[in-house]
Amino acid sequence: MRDLLFHRLWMSLVIVLIIIQPQTAFAVSPPDKTSLAAKKLVQFCADPKIGLDIGDVATLVDYVLAPKSNREVGLPALDGSNGAYYEFDTRIAFPRFLSYSYNAQIPGALTRPSSMRFSIWTSLQGKASGLRDKWKPASPADQPEIIHGIQRDCITPDLTTGIYYEYDLKRTLIHLNHKGRQVLISISRQVSQSDVGKKGIILGNDSDWNYFYSGETGSYKTGLGWVKSYIYDYFSIGVYVETNGSSNMVRSGTFQWLRAGWSGINFVKSDHILDGLKRFARNSKTILESKNLPAPGQLIRNYQLLCALPNRDLTARYAALQNAQKSMAVRSGKAGASEIKGNGNNNHVPKEQIVQELMLEYLKIALGKPSLVDKNHCSGFSMAAQPR
Repeated sequence: MRDLLFHRLWMSLVIVLIIIQPQTAFAVSPPDKTSLAAKKLVQFCADPKIGLDIGDVATLVDYVLAPKSNREVGLPALDGSNGAYYEFDTRIAFPRFLSYSYNAQIPGALTRPSSMRFSIWTSLQGKASGLRDKWKPASPADQPEIIHGIQRDCITPDLTTGIYYEYDLKRTLIHLNHKGRQVLISISRQVSQSDVGKKGIILGNDSDWNYFYSGETGSYKTGLGWVKSYIYDYFSIGVYVETNGSSNMVRSGTFQWLRAGWSGINFVKSDHILDGLKRFARNSKTILESKNLPAPGQLIRNYQLLCALPNRDLTARYAALQNAQKSMAVRSGKAGASEIKGNGNNNHVPKEQIVQELMLEYLKIALGKPSLVDKNHCSGFSMAAQPR
C-alpha cells in the first residue's frame, strides 16, 4: 500500500514538473496560410483521394525559402498534437542529396542514425509505385511526381527518457520543380497508436550512434520504469529544396507535430520536438557533408551483398553486434548485467532490420567513427573469404 501511494505521489510530482517546466520563447508562428497548407498536405497523405492542391505545396516551399530572423518556431496544435518548425542548410547538391536520402537501395535510417534505428518502406497494397533507385530532375512543365507508401519505423532512444518506439506511418513523397528549383516534400502520418515504449540506452556520445535496445517496456529513468508510454499521434512534413539553381546547397524545413505520453496525456512540448529536429539536423549534416562519405554506388553494393548473405551468416553478425551493445551498456553503468535481457533472440527480427543495423556499422567505419564490431561483420562479403 505504501509503495502504491509513493508511485501515485511520484506521478503527480512528475506531471507538475513537466507542466511548469519553462518553455522556449519561440519566434512568431508561421502565417495562418502556411499552417493551413501544412494541415491539408497531412490530410492528403492520410487520404490521397482528396487530391493534391499544388498551391499548398507552393505555400510551404515559399515559406521555407523566405528569409527569417529565427529558423525555429512553434506551430499551432494539430489534432491535439503540439508542433514545431526547424530549418537548416546542408552543403550538398540536390541530386546527390536524393541519391543518399531517398534511394530504394540505401536504407533511409543510414542518413538519420541518431533518430532512427530502422525504417522499412512498402508500397501501398495493389500499387506498384515505390521509392526510386534514381530520380530524374523535374522540369517546370512536369506534373508533380507523387509516391505513396507505408513505412515501419523504430526510433532511437529519447535523449531525456531513453524510451524508444515502433510504429507504422503513411508516407507521401512529392517531387517537383518550383520556380526553377528542385523540390522534394516528404509527408508522414502515423497510422495508429505506437507499440508500447521500451527501455533504451544511449551508449556514450549520441554523435557516435551507439544504442542499446532492451526489448522491455518502461524506462531506465528513475521513477518511470513502471509507466507504459505511447506515441499517440505523429505528423511531419519535410521540405527539401535547392537554395538556388546553381548552388550545392539544400535547405531543409521540417514541420512536425507529436502527441506522446501515458494515460492518454500528452507530455510533449514544442521545445521537445525542436530538440529532436536539431538532433537529426546535426547528424544528417555530419554524414552528407563528410568528405569520407562513400559514393552511393559503394553503399548500394554493400547493401546488396548483405541482403544476399544466408540468414545464418547474417544472424551471427547481428548477434556479435548485439553482444557488443550489451557489454557497452553494462560498462557504462546505466544497466546491470541482470537487466540486459533484450537483444538476445533474433528469430523474429526482420532481415531488412538486421541489414540496416549492420549497414550503420559499415558507415561508421567509412566515416572514421568507432564501430562496435570489426569491418568483417558489416561488410557484405562472406566472413570466410575475408582476411582475419
